[in-house]
Amino acid sequence: MTIMEGIFIPELIGTALLILMGCGVVANVVLRKTKGFGGGWLLINFGWGLAVFTGVYAAFKSGGHLNPAVTLGIVASGADTFSNGIAVSGSSVGAYIGAQFLGAMIGATLCWLAYKTQYDDEPDPGNKLATFSTGPAMRSYPWNVVTEVIATFVLVYWVLMSGGSPSALGPLGVAMLIVGIGASLGGPTGYAINPARDLGPRIVHFLLPIKGKGGSDWGYAWIPVLGPVVGGLLAGVVAHGVGLPGM
Repeated sequence: MTIMEGIFIPELIGTALLILMGCGVVANVVLRKTKGFGGGWLLINFGWGLAVFTGVYAAFKSGGHLNPAVTLGIVASGADTFSNGIAVSGSSVGAYIGAQFLGAMIGATLCWLAYKTQYDDEPDPGNKLATFSTGPAMRSYPWNVVTEVIATFVLVYWVLMSGGSPSALGPLGVAMLIVGIGASLGGPTGYAINPARDLGPRIVHFLLPIKGKGGSDWGYAWIPVLGPVVGGLLAGVVAHGVGLPGM
């Protein structure tokens, strides 16, 4: 299996579906002329959980990382190969991360197309940006980073330790974990826990001709990149120290 077949295409499609559905549930809740307007935080949590469920299944050939923090966590765990048998190398890691960012941009663009009339009618630029990228409830950069590190550590450590466990919960398990992380740790920052999930759509927000969109909040953009990368790497190191299941 080539890197294109085993990594790039599955990750591209899976991440695009993840972001389409994830950003879509936020749009449904915060844009005022939708059927789901005002649906609340838990609806967003469950929507993101089901988005992950869909994306992971769609990207089964690549192992369904959909997240650079997961890919880097696997590398930091000392694994020699990814779950699809492709060797861990600079080219394979680059294929994962490149596909994840491009897929996230495609998914965000599709979300905008699906809600085009609602975006045009929405008066609040902040609500429009919120459908693309995360933002803190209270802006304190050091503590925002800490929140993202902790939340991403939970996600990536669970992924690493559950991968070889007898339960083999797979996509359903990680979907429920996403709901749980959102409900318990998502309040301070909106829980990006995925650099591609935040930066890809933020770039699309900047590029698209969205009526009255306002700024893309680039001053905050590094937080949901750095925090998840650090959290994912830490999870990989700890998982390596504990010993991955089956090793």
